[in-house]
Amino acid sequence: MPAAAPILRPDAIDLERVIVGKEGIREWVPQRHEFEMLDAILVFDEATQVAVARKQLSPAEFWVRGHLPGRPLFPGVLMVESAAQLCCYLFCRMQNDKSRVFALGGVDEVRFRGTVLPGDRVIVMARARKIRSKLGVFDTQAFVHGRPIFEGIVTGMVLPGT
Repeated sequence: MPAAAPILRPDAIDLERVIVGKEGIREWVPQRHEFEMLDAILVFDEATQVAVARKQLSPAEFWVRGHLPGRPLFPGVLMVESAAQLCCYLFCRMQNDKSRVFALGGVDEVRFRGTVLPGDRVIVMARARKIRSKLGVFDTQAFVHGRPIFEGIVTGMVLPGT
């Protein structure tokens, strides 16, 4: 199956123009420490319900030593987690609600299209398909050096009691 058309053309995004840094992301996304998968928000467009983020991978990432010894590759599950965190950011910003926890509810049609190595900069994109008060469905993609490396549909839900 060929890769989907990009949500936004990677070459049209200014990768150095940060609109929200780590502290701002932390206001909306609850993951911390090793599980902070986003370094910066580069695009947030409420009208089109699109967000773009980046993650700079370093040789000191927690997964490098064990996935895979001698040939470290960014795990696919962490690509999905990166996309889910961007969906959390987009959902909570669209709802303008920092008090609820928006969590991964499912993934569909996931495809991995390339390898990601320590030192790579991953550009993650999300576009809302549907946003309701307690549910969101998003098209997600990730790119490295302008090449598609991941795509999938992420469903998220507000955790009960939040």
